[in-house]
Parts: sequence; structure tokens; C-alpha cells
Amino acid sequence: MVDFLNLKKINNRQKDELLSAVEKVIDSGWYIMGEELKAFEQEFSEYCQVNYTLGVANGLDALTLVLRAWKEMGKLKSGDEVIVQGNTYIASVLAITENDLVPVLIEPDSNTFNLNANNIRTAISDKTRVILPVHLYGQITPMKEIMEIAREYNLLVLEDSAQAHGAQIDGKRTGSWGDAAGFSFYPGKNLGALGDAGAITTNDPELYNVLKALRNYGSEQKYLNIYQGVNSRLDEIQAAILRVKLKTLGEDIEIRQGIARRYLSEIKNPLLELPYIENMENHVWHLFVLKTNQREELQSWLHKHNIQSLIHYPVPPHKQNAYKEMNGLSLPLTEALHKKVLSIPMDPTMSDDDISAVIEALNGFVG
Repeated sequence: MVDFLNLKKINNRQKDELLSAVEKVIDSGWYIMGEELKAFEQEFSEYCQVNYTLGVANGLDALTLVLRAWKEMGKLKSGDEVIVQGNTYIASVLAITENDLVPVLIEPDSNTFNLNANNIRTAISDKTRVILPVHLYGQITPMKEIMEIAREYNLLVLEDSAQAHGAQIDGKRTGSWGDAAGFSFYPGKNLGALGDAGAITTNDPELYNVLKALRNYGSEQKYLNIYQGVNSRLDEIQAAILRVKLKTLGEDIEIRQGIARRYLSEIKNPLLELPYIENMENHVWHLFVLKTNQREELQSWLHKHNIQSLIHYPVPPHKQNAYKEMNGLSLPLTEALHKKVLSIPMDPTMSDDDISAVIEALNGFVG
């Protein structure tokens, strides 16, 4: 069996160091908001080339808290619009509606599946206040163009970097382009914790200070609450684990890019459409996503050949029961993508034989 992603095997590579990091936290007697969190926040800031990182409980909280903070700062108000691509994971939309803001779902670029600058311009109204680019599957959005639009229309930019730790344009990484960014360290991410975890990055000192309070019950000083905050704190054990894994993130990205190069050059089946990329540094390959008009048949074929595959994602946000008010929205490209996409194994512990088996099975598919 070629696993889609073998987390046990991935984490076993650093098992001794991970156990040592956890033991250090246990022995310290300090488990929340301690030295490991401070150290991780500093190290992740350096990695992302930003001034500030705040560890939070998960990636959804990261996005939600940024929008909440901008409301507290008077930069947003209920009813303001946030532009986001329609083919994202529902968390991107949940963060918007949780803050009583209005998601404006637009079609993605037909090649990259990320935000398209022309579609953004068409969607801007007098209520637009935020652009939320999702670096889908690990490929960075064209941030130069998006930042130009944001400056032209005086809009805020919140990067959803949950899938794209380390992706870059001209050496500038995700998390450093917008006014703020939200990251997820869900175990299956390229930089994954051993549980839920997330972070926010920014260069804005005022935003940083508001977020520090919001994530901690709205408090800067114990028992004195400035805001009606939440409890969303990255705990010491997960911070310690992430510090270990951050050291080898670059190596894992290179391995993923090497697998992607083989897939892109050796998969030759005309029934399959391979991912489009402009530059390999733009993509960290959290997922390798094919398109096909015969997804069910292809997935069954791969299963027969002992190869796992997954669908990211079968139902777009605007067709979910959670957003019945948007069910009538027509986004033909988005809806077509959700019917055609299939993710194949992308795991930094794959052997050459595993990669070859995937390629051979895909090339042998006749529909």
C-alpha cells in the first residue's frame, strides 16, 4: 500500500528529539504561555521574515482572531465584505461569517485555483474591506498583484497560509506579504503539530498587541480584561514539537518538490490534467492535485493498485447546508473543480518505488 500521508512514519524520523522536547516541557512544570511558546514565536517570525508571530489553538482561530482584532481596532464593522475564492476549504469562510462579515465568493484562476487579480477587481464594491487570498494546496497566490490592488483601494489583506508554509515569490515567503496571515499546524500540514495548533504572523505592532489580548480572554494583565476575548493559546508541548519540526521544514519542502517534479515529468496520461505552476519556489506541495472527468473510476483504479487518494474538497462552501443562503450562488468553475479534483500521495517519506508505483498506476488508467 502506498499511503497518501503516513504521519507515523513522518514523525518517527524525529521521534527521539520530539520525545526529548516533550519531556523537557513536562519537567519544567509550565505548560501554557511559557518559554517554548516564546521561542517558537521568535523562530517562526524569523522563518516567515516578519516581526511578530502569535501562537493560537488552530488555523481557523488564526483567521477569525485577525478579523475580530480589526473590528476592535475600528478597521472593520459588521456587514463589511471580504473577497475570497469560492473553491477554498470552509474554514476560510467560517472565519468571515463568525465576525458578522460578508464573504464575497469569486471564481479562482483556472490554472492555479488561487485568487485571480481580474476577478478581484470585478468583485470590489463600496463595502469591500478585505481580500483573503488562500494559498491553496501549497502554491502561493500572485501576491504582488493582490497587494497592488489592496493599496489602490485601501483594502486589508489577510493571507490564509494554512497549506503553504514556506512558499515564496522572489524569496519573500507566505505570511509576510499581507497585513496579517493565519497558519494551521494541523498534523497533516507540511509543518504539523501532534494535535491542533495554529499561528498568526504580522508586522503591525498595534494588531499584535490586540491579538495578544484577544487570544488570552481579552486580557493583557491577569484578571483585567480589555476585550471580550477567547481562549486560543498554543500550548507549550505543541510549541516545543513545532520547534523541532521547523528545523527540517526546508528539507521536507525540497523532498516534496522532488516528488512533484517526477509526477509532472513522468505522468503522461491524457485523461489526467496535472497541476500548473509558474515557478517551483512558488509551491511547497502540501497536496498534489490532479483533475479528471473520471474521478470515481480513477480513485477506484488507484485503490485496486493499493494507492490511497483523497478528494480536497468534494463540496464547495457555497453548496454546504451550513450556508443555505448561498446555495443558489452560481460559480461554474468552482463547482466543476470540486467534481474533478483528486489528490494523490505526497509524503516526504515516500520511497522511489512508491513514487514509481503511483506514476505507473496513473499512466495505466484507461477509464
